[in-house]
Amino acid sequence: MKAVSPPGRPPRDAALKETLTPMANGDSSKARPNREAALAAVETLIRFAGDDPGREGLQGTPDRVVRSYLDHFSGYDVDPLELLSRTFAEVDGYDEMVLLRDIRFESHCEHHMLPIIGKVHIGYLPNKRVVGISKLARVVDAFARRLQIQEKMTAQIANAIAEVLEPKGVGVVVEAAHQCMTTRGVHKPGVTMVTSRMLGLFRSSPTTRREFLALVGQGRPALENT
Repeated sequence: MKAVSPPGRPPRDAALKETLTPMANGDSSKARPNREAALAAVETLIRFAGDDPGREGLQGTPDRVVRSYLDHFSGYDVDPLELLSRTFAEVDGYDEMVLLRDIRFESHCEHHMLPIIGKVHIGYLPNKRVVGISKLARVVDAFARRLQIQEKMTAQIANAIAEVLEPKGVGVVVEAAHQCMTTRGVHKPGVTMVTSRMLGLFRSSPTTRREFLALVGQGRPALENT
């Protein structure tokens, strides 16, 4: 298939730098702390928890936490729209649903900074253009690897696909377990939160919506009526 590459956006930095860098929200008046400030912040939290960051078992913990943050929150350095900008036009007239199911993700709740772990199902109806399926999974990671709430992440994924691909319709379903609910507060393990975002024909056509929800195994009335 022939690749089509619309003009993209300039890539952002690949990782958190040692020096101060602008925050991902574009506010240049606020800058990311450097590595030393981050290490000191972790040490402060260890002391706040009641332990000694200087003891043997914790001496390397600030460095490990800072490095884990680079991984957990790497989505701030990725432009999801840029990921979707390389599309393919030679599809021999294919216009049926494209579905990517069970995309596993790991995110963090913006209220308690505890893990959200789950899976995303994405479907869209092409409008003369398709995108590589790995790019859909990368878009999920780009939004998931930020401080998030599930409802917002669901909408962000669907909106990004709709904006770049301009398909006839987009459907996104997210199923996830929230550690802020299982390890603190109400302590209710085994609870799964389900959110959905339907655009275009996935919203206006009951037939398209039912087909999508059936394919992802979510054909329950509660979702069909959202």
